[in-house]
Amino acid sequence: MQQSHLDLLKANDPEIHAALEGESRRQRLGIELIPSENYTYPEVLCTLGSIFTNKYAEGYPGRRYYGGQTYTDRIEDLARERAKAVFRCEHANVQPLSGSPMNQAVYLGLLEPGDTILAMDLSHGGHLTHGAPVSHMGKLFNFVRYTTDPTDGSIDYDEVMRLAKETQPKLVLCGYTSYPRDIDYDAFKAIADAVGAITMVDASHFAGLVAGGVLENPFDHGFDIMTTTAHKSLRGPRAGLVLCKEQFAKAIDKSVFPGLQGGPHMNTVAGIAVTLGKAMEPEFKDYAKQVLVNARTMADAFLAEGVSLVTGGTDNHMLVVNTEESFGLDGKVAEELLDTISLTVNKQIIPDDPNPPLKPSGIRIGTPAATTRGMTEDHMKHLVHWMIQTLKAPSNTALHASIKSEVETLCRDFPVPGIS
Repeated sequence: MQQSHLDLLKANDPEIHAALEGESRRQRLGIELIPSENYTYPEVLCTLGSIFTNKYAEGYPGRRYYGGQTYTDRIEDLARERAKAVFRCEHANVQPLSGSPMNQAVYLGLLEPGDTILAMDLSHGGHLTHGAPVSHMGKLFNFVRYTTDPTDGSIDYDEVMRLAKETQPKLVLCGYTSYPRDIDYDAFKAIADAVGAITMVDASHFAGLVAGGVLENPFDHGFDIMTTTAHKSLRGPRAGLVLCKEQFAKAIDKSVFPGLQGGPHMNTVAGIAVTLGKAMEPEFKDYAKQVLVNARTMADAFLAEGVSLVTGGTDNHMLVVNTEESFGLDGKVAEELLDTISLTVNKQIIPDDPNPPLKPSGIRIGTPAATTRGMTEDHMKHLVHWMIQTLKAPSNTALHASIKSEVETLCRDFPVPGIS
């Protein structure tokens, strides 16, 4: 946001201005370690506060329901073409307002209510929109949920195949929100082919790592559909994309608009275009590689101190710590303790968690945001050391204050892009 706009806000709505200033300070002097969060590009912040906020653009480029669309068409075409180039896909829809609507658009566009979808169980790493009973999609469709192997936390592909043959899903969905391992796309493709199902991957968490070439691209393995948010490892605005083969393009576009939503947020579409342009630059490959290196460094540092990690490590940008087993603390308490030292994580259910979702047995940690600030392996080791110290001494407020000061000192050496 431009300084003149901030000054205007301060003069006319000081309470909102104070909240903005407070959040700016929190982000500058603390470190985001939630794997689904990142610091977006300054150019994206510019688009989100731009005059495209003023423009309604129902429809698609060349087929809008309002006039004055010269520049909205231009940015949406840029976003779509860049998405196809980055992910090597045949069609891209950049209008979904966020992650849940993008997944809903796929289900509602390609399936009939009551159809069977095979997807990952929520407590084993899946997402609410992957068929959790509390979600509307879980009520509209018949979700069959596969789980991970209790011995090592891996996906048992033979068991997924058995479930598929038994239940005959119309769509086989992989992807995760808290699964620290890579996906065998060939195995999932074979499972889907065996029952004649559509293949879909929700890459919301790791699409930036696909774009950066450090994780496999599902389209290289014959997948039909890929959905992703833009604001996680891609560093973009809060938004969703549906990428697909050409044969699904018409149904997907019709499902997004007018099936599920009205006018797109053109300021956000502009931000998506900027984000995808950044993902095409050589520097983004270096960033994606460092995200993985940092995550594996953190995992090794935790394991060296005897901390229990779900699946015993990580192949991607995140790790899940079993805080009950490691420190005798539930995830809610662990999250709040780490907040006191300005390290932000989120409480996280673990596979077959005996605890309730708001007091689960673990926490989830990710490296995209810290990597965005320029932190590397040695800094990850410091972060792990501070976390372990804090969680081992939950009542030592003097220690927490000392660590918080060290965290803030580190943050001053690594400013957040776009936040002065």
